[in-house]
Amino acid sequence: MTLRLIHRLDSRHADFAAAMTALLAVDDGRDNGVRQAVHEIVSDVRVRGDVALIEYTNRFDGRNVTRAAELEITNFADYPNRIEPQIARALSEAAVRITDYHGRQKQESWRYTDAHGTVLGQQLSALDRAGVYVPGGKASYPSSVLMNVLPAKVAGVREVVMVVPAPHGEVQPIVLAAAAIAGVDRLFSVGGAQAVAALAYGTATIPAVDKIVGPGNSYVAAAKALVFGKVGIDMIAGPSEILIICDGLTDPDWIAMDLFSQAEHDEEAQAILLSPDEAFLQAVEDSIRRLLPEMPRNPIIGQALAGRGALIKVRDLDEAAILANQIAPEHLELSVADPEAMLSHIRHAGAVFLGRHTPESFGDYCAGPNHVLPTAGTARFSSPLGVYDFQKRTSLIGCTARSAAVLAPVAAILAHGEGLSAHARSAEMRLEEH
Repeated sequence: MTLRLIHRLDSRHADFAAAMTALLAVDDGRDNGVRQAVHEIVSDVRVRGDVALIEYTNRFDGRNVTRAAELEITNFADYPNRIEPQIARALSEAAVRITDYHGRQKQESWRYTDAHGTVLGQQLSALDRAGVYVPGGKASYPSSVLMNVLPAKVAGVREVVMVVPAPHGEVQPIVLAAAAIAGVDRLFSVGGAQAVAALAYGTATIPAVDKIVGPGNSYVAAAKALVFGKVGIDMIAGPSEILIICDGLTDPDWIAMDLFSQAEHDEEAQAILLSPDEAFLQAVEDSIRRLLPEMPRNPIIGQALAGRGALIKVRDLDEAAILANQIAPEHLELSVADPEAMLSHIRHAGAVFLGRHTPESFGDYCAGPNHVLPTAGTARFSSPLGVYDFQKRTSLIGCTARSAAVLAPVAAILAHGEGLSAHARSAEMRLEEH
């Protein structure tokens, strides 16, 4: 009997709902052990600052740092000239597209005057300082540098501070080049929960920031959750996900490789295909079996597909859309003849890729929209990272004597109704000169 490389499900089977629930379940890694370890690290860095930061960096990254100043990388500006020219050009081209897209998100302040003369409005301002966490584990992620830093720059953040782990003191040159191209202001070679703590509370060397963005492992995620409230965070991201809906007319090799594109991130990544065509599902499985051995990261892909991957037969494309909204995936490919028509039925997805010629990998690197997306079904209520994450809104209210006389009685009545007499009296005093 041939061993299956990926789950096969059928929406018509009686146990389908239970099977989907099990498939979508995520062990986010933030168990009591992780939380306890992170709490100790964060508390220690908060109290002892650079001393604790150095100790954890040496312990976890195999380094021999003696002074906190050694953690700052100051010579990254020239790195675009120190990597392969074609890679530097690709980073620059991607940066232009990402900047252009996010420039269209920027919101402006506004105000108006109502009929009684009260000025009302909203003032937009950028954060003073943002912290960007860039992973440095199983792969280097210059794309994460661009996607997290450039929206902050477009928003007008005054200072962007980037942290990245440096195992044995090494940071990939391509990551340093991306930091230079994106316009990072300060860069520190520190990672893990200790880096998150340093960004949140500040040390003598690393400045405290207003918001921390960027992906990381379970310790980084737990640390971000712990410091939330002291600083803002983007989201608590789970494993990468892709959901593909296909009518059966796309090259099965394309679909297999699109599934691989997310499965290769890590062993917990999820890759799912929905199609009403049983023969096509089998063709894709055959493609997976044939193409997987030639992939450099095939052990990771294989484990991800076997654990959380699935080829699912649905009744029709309408049912596929219903399931997509229930799953609320991070990435959704509509590999169908009329993706625009299907898009009108999609309510929950981090990013949607329209048509057979739009692989998810374009979104990861260079199309323009942000690749920092909600995972684990959180696309039901959250959105991709964007310029708006680095802008604050302040409400404006400005009354004249005439308009105050209109608002005061209303405010006073409501304040008395809540039993807050000082509120009421404060409003009523504005009437006394009349």
